[in-house]
Amino acid sequence: MAATIKQVPLSCSGHTRPVVHLAFSKITPDGYFLISASKDGKPMLRQGDTGDWIGTFEGHKGAVWSATLNAEATRAATGAGDFSAKVWDSVGGSELYNFSHKHIVKAVDFSRDTKFLLTGSNEKILRIFDLNQPEADPEVLTGHEGSIRHALWCADNKRIISAGEDKTVRVWDASNKSLITKLDFENSSISLELSQDDSVLVVTHKNTISFFNTDNFTKIKELTIPTQLYSASLHPDKSCVVAGGEDFKLYKLDYDTGAELESYKGHFGPVHCVRYSPDGELYASGSEDGTLRLWQNTVGKTYGLWKCTDENCAGDSSVALSSTPPSVKAEA
Repeated sequence: MAATIKQVPLSCSGHTRPVVHLAFSKITPDGYFLISASKDGKPMLRQGDTGDWIGTFEGHKGAVWSATLNAEATRAATGAGDFSAKVWDSVGGSELYNFSHKHIVKAVDFSRDTKFLLTGSNEKILRIFDLNQPEADPEVLTGHEGSIRHALWCADNKRIISAGEDKTVRVWDASNKSLITKLDFENSSISLELSQDDSVLVVTHKNTISFFNTDNFTKIKELTIPTQLYSASLHPDKSCVVAGGEDFKLYKLDYDTGAELESYKGHFGPVHCVRYSPDGELYASGSEDGTLRLWQNTVGKTYGLWKCTDENCAGDSSVALSSTPPSVKAEA
């Protein structure tokens, strides 16, 4: 009889309000790292493969809507309901820069060389701050007719992608601030992700995940899931995609065929964000229930805090882990 191997996610506690955004760094000499944004106003940094808490960035006075790390995990950026975006030293934890806005900041992203910070806000404006000249006025991109929900730099540092509540995704030339192309959708709840090789733009809208070629932004394909979706992430090797939304579940689909490979219900509220780790071994999800959960891409594999014993993996036991992973506390 074949072993039945259960998915046992790691639950990372610590936030006291919904987790609305998360991001991984690239792989560094010290591993890779995970940052989470929450309505509790306290973004948290964790070891990416275990969920172990490293620190909390203290300073915002409102809900934090977006958080990101640069590739090396030496800098963090956050955008919040206190009308500010902040840049942090993610090694020491200190605040480096505070950039005031006139409304809620919903999106932040570093250029790939960490020389610039991109922000998007409820002012319907994109701003580019030069981190080598933080006192200088930012460059501004206008055109969205609704609040900006997401904004990303492309790998070439020459193009910017943004999504707004005006039901559009827009691609911009970062040098001359002109609009390159505009993609229209049927609803305003849109999320964005770039594949790890930057060749594919992943757009989540309604119950659909759309994939676009970033060379010319032509549509590659669409996949559908039977719930309102809020986030999706493509595996680094493009073999599968994970997504989450209103029905509390995580879905894993075959990228080529769209077939459902797995689905799990571990959260106690809608799933607001999901992202694959840079090595593709796990994916992280953040929920209305205030928790982060880490899920194995290959269930039963020994990785991080998951320990697969020969007896459990080879036998008839329905539990493939040597022990249930403990919750990761957010207190030092």
